[in-house]
Amino acid sequence: MTSSVLIPLSFAAAYALFVVFPRRRSAAACAAAALLVAVGALSWREAVLDHVQWNVIGLFFGTLVLAELFMMSRMPAVIAERIADRTRTVRGAMLAICLLSGLISIFVENVAVVLLVAPVAFSLAERLRISPARIIILIAVSSNLQGTATLIGDPPSMILAGYLKMSFNDFFVYHGRPGIFFAVQIGAAAALAVTAWLLRGHREQARWIPVETVRAWTPTVLMLALVLGLASTSTFDPDFRWLAGTMTLALACAGLIWYRMSARWGSARELIRTLDWDTTFFLIGVFVLVGALSESGWLDRLAALVAAWSAGSLLRAFLLLLAVAVLVSGFVDNVPFLLAMIPVAQKAADQLGAPVPLFLFALLIGSCLGGNLTPIGASANIVAVGLLRKKGYPVSFGQFLLVGVPFTAAAVVAAAAFVWAIWAP
Repeated sequence: MTSSVLIPLSFAAAYALFVVFPRRRSAAACAAAALLVAVGALSWREAVLDHVQWNVIGLFFGTLVLAELFMMSRMPAVIAERIADRTRTVRGAMLAICLLSGLISIFVENVAVVLLVAPVAFSLAERLRISPARIIILIAVSSNLQGTATLIGDPPSMILAGYLKMSFNDFFVYHGRPGIFFAVQIGAAAALAVTAWLLRGHREQARWIPVETVRAWTPTVLMLALVLGLASTSTFDPDFRWLAGTMTLALACAGLIWYRMSARWGSARELIRTLDWDTTFFLIGVFVLVGALSESGWLDRLAALVAAWSAGSLLRAFLLLLAVAVLVSGFVDNVPFLLAMIPVAQKAADQLGAPVPLFLFALLIGSCLGGNLTPIGASANIVAVGLLRKKGYPVSFGQFLLVGVPFTAAAVVAAAAFVWAIWAP
């Protein structure tokens, strides 16, 4: 079997395994990548050195460590309680908690945000004797939404940054125009209006009694150092090749040393063991698979199909990419989909004479925000539904859709309209 046939078959088989066995996705990705090397479809040097974006891997893993320390410091929980304490109604407190969840998700992984903020929402619901289901779901979708806004918010943003050589600052201003950050904020504003409408029945008076205290300030200092450092990396590493990942790993090592020597909240080995190793190896394997698929020529053919279906219309191609990204990401993992579709979107842009950011930003918005459609579209959603089930509030697929669909529709339409207004020729 030739490489041009084996490579797409391996990718398709791996993707099918991602969907059927989501808990074994890293094993499937790495096994498929190893198979391509074993049969000679690509060399190990191509796989490890050319296709894997180690700067993105370093950035992702280092951010995991720092976010975990930040969460353990209880700083986000303290901020959540103090913001909620300053609102007068239950609706106001819920909106404030959703806003805070989104704010924290700009810097911290979404699942960690849900686990961190959910106890605050459960406490509020318990005191007022109301169901926590809607607010917990809104916390999850709010965190998913804002995770797209910056370089360190979510793996898809890191992947896009690696592909386009975007720095931290490029998410705010890219080639002299407003970047993806502002598109996400426009979407967030529209989603907030939907959130306020969904919570319209909760106008009870609320009185909050803060109980959390900050355990240590060092994790907060390290997170601030990360943001400031990433904001300046483009000066020294404009091609996004090594500095962001190296700096993030260095800060993570400093954090682990501090944790072991000073904080002593537990075993450093246990902390490292509980990090998201699955996603780390999953990214490595998928980088190899997509790199091989891109070189095989199949993505060029798919890009030609997109261009043909759009009949030369930029708007039609833009909406096609956006719609497909939203629908697919509502049911399957957005990381392999985004990795496979980024080269397709770029090639389609080239064939249609469109600005590359127009299509790639639409793809990122659709892939990330589309996960809010269903309870299985994002890890944060799965965790949120699991927490509610444990508390005795099971959420059906249809109940989640009542929140996810209007929230996602408002955010996607507003963000996409902004991208089109800024980047369409």
